[in-house]
Amino acid sequence: MKKHVVVYKKLAEPLLARLRAECEVTYFEAIDAGNRAAFADAIRGAHGLLGASVRLDRELLEPAVDLRIISTISVGVDQFDVDYLRERGIWLANTPDVLTETTADTIFALILASARRVVELAEFVKAGRWTRSVGESQYGVNVHGKTIGMLGMGRIGRAVARRAALGFGMQVLYLNGEAVPEVDAALGARQVALDHLLAKSDFVCVVLPLTVHTERMMGRREFALMRPGAIFINGSRGRIVDEAALIEALQQGTIHGAGLDVFEREPLAPDNPLPRMANVVALPHIGSATHETRYAMAQQAVDNLLAGLRGERPRHLVS
Repeated sequence: MKKHVVVYKKLAEPLLARLRAECEVTYFEAIDAGNRAAFADAIRGAHGLLGASVRLDRELLEPAVDLRIISTISVGVDQFDVDYLRERGIWLANTPDVLTETTADTIFALILASARRVVELAEFVKAGRWTRSVGESQYGVNVHGKTIGMLGMGRIGRAVARRAALGFGMQVLYLNGEAVPEVDAALGARQVALDHLLAKSDFVCVVLPLTVHTERMMGRREFALMRPGAIFINGSRGRIVDEAALIEALQQGTIHGAGLDVFEREPLAPDNPLPRMANVVALPHIGSATHETRYAMAQQAVDNLLAGLRGERPRHLVS
């Protein structure tokens, strides 16, 4: 008898066909208020779940007595109660590796765009305001030869640090759970304390997972420690930052600017001032959003799910 799988994210037809060849599939392209009840009902009889960007809490999963595996099309697992899944013996698999370089590209694009005011000045040209040679009011700041402080040195952090050190001759400081000797040796990087990193970096870049320890770790005190000319970059999770403190730091000139791909609330509320600030580059959470990478992530998630349903250990297991 085929296992029952609930898919709650739009999936390319070849991947959906793979699932349907082995499983009974209940398919939702997305979850919203209109189908939330049907989604909850489908989960009750599921052996496996596959999707992304939906909070799957204890209340939703408790009736799913046959659930064996959840395969998320993401690296981050903050949408899940991992301790509860461990208690239940439910596997949780994710999709690291395939999005590392793509996300690092996006983060470095934010660094360059923020420093050289690329978005702001592109709009300046489009608006027909470029009528003479640019002057100091349009100048940006250099990226090459500066110091970058990395909050986190996992897969994506290492990819960003490699671009910074080898591509732009930047000094790399980092804060991580432990030192990473291979990064130190290859890039001349140094593990330092948080306050030192904030005080010495021209760019402070967040590449940490969201946990109880990292939530709101960047607040008013931390922004006050940064250099007035420094630029803050977040390509990780919005809730790692106290957004009100960031807005205040930008408005008051405590820091020079910010490049943001993630926010406390997504999509942004209409009254959020960040996208209207000239010293902010705001993106709609596109870190891994290329055709190639999103397909590879979904493919890996399908592989993980099918392996788990066969009783095999998935390649990328979180719990």
